[in-house]
Formats: sequence, C-alpha cells, structure tokens
Amino acid sequence: MYKTIIFDLGGVLIDWSPEYVYLKEFRGDRQKMDWFLNEICAWEWNMNQDAGYSLQQATEDRVALFPQYEELIRMYYGRWEEMLGYAHEDTLALLKQLVDDPNYRVYALTNWSGETWPKAIAKFPWLQWFEGILVSGDENMRKPHAEIYRLMLDRYNIEAETAIFIDDSLPNVEGSEALGITGIHFKSAQLLRADLQEKGVLD
Repeated sequence: MYKTIIFDLGGVLIDWSPEYVYLKEFRGDRQKMDWFLNEICAWEWNMNQDAGYSLQQATEDRVALFPQYEELIRMYYGRWEEMLGYAHEDTLALLKQLVDDPNYRVYALTNWSGETWPKAIAKFPWLQWFEGILVSGDENMRKPHAEIYRLMLDRYNIEAETAIFIDDSLPNVEGSEALGITGIHFKSAQLLRADLQEKGVLD
C-alpha cells in the first residue's frame, strides 16, 4: 500500500537545541534560560526564519525590541552551529533500512532556515541518502500549512494515499493528514519501528 516515506529532520533524526548555547550563558540556571527562550528569542520568532525570513533582519528586529538583551539575542544565530547536536542513531538505522529497500522512496520535509541549511548538509553526510529534501526556508512556507505538503506531493510526484509522513510535532502530523497522507507522531525510534511494522512497511 505504501510507496513513499517522508521524514521530518529536527527532533526525529537530528538533535537541535538552543540550550547548548544558553544554558552555559545562564550559568546553568534553567529557569532564567527558559524565560529568555520563551519571552525574548521565542520559538514562534524562530519559526518565522524557518519560513524564509532573513536571519539578520530577524535579529535586528529582536534587538530593537529588547536592546538590553542584544548580546544574548545575537548569539542565537551567531552561534547557531553550536545548537546543532548529534544524529539520533536509532532513527538513523531505521532510515537506512528504508533507504536500502527498493520498495520505498524516501524523502525529507523539514522546517529549517535556508540560511542555516548548508551547515546541516556539511555536518550530516547521510542527508544525501534522501531522494529529495524540501526545506521550508527555501520555499518561504512551513509546516503545518497545507501549501508545503501540496508542494511536496507535486514536486516529487507523490500520491498522498501511498505516503507516510513522520514528525515529532503533532500539528505537523495533523497538517499532513488533512491532505490524505498517513501521519505518524514520532516519540521514539522504538515506537516508530512498531508503527511502521504495524503498517506493513517493516518486517
């Protein structure tokens, strides 16, 4: 039944977290760090850059709003590479199994700034395993909006009813399901393997 498997990257295959920079800057005070990442360099702000907004302009916008935190704000993209952690090896093993299976086409659909994407390509050679990768920041759109799933289907000639989309964000999974794609809400590699086995994708 299924012919195409589409992976999200961050949180599923790649570890990324601003904590790697800011926990040090706040000297281990997680409460202060959490406040900064919720109120100053908030997740919603970062998501705009995933949809193609300029990193430099986003930084200047935020500095203008919170000049007293300028140094910390500039670290967000100035030290972004330090936030890029490791590959999730258990999920990577599942990816390799699927890539090696001639019955499946394997792609990635990621919310990622087009400006930082080349750093990910350089760090993780296995990204070349995918038949194609759609990067939100390069398309000026992002999950969970319907247009990015439609673009994915159209660009790679994928039939929604024969595709599975895997993402650690439930809204992103629901966004894919609204277009007829079978969604899997990723929680761990072990549960993902069980879900794929249940769907007849893995033995």
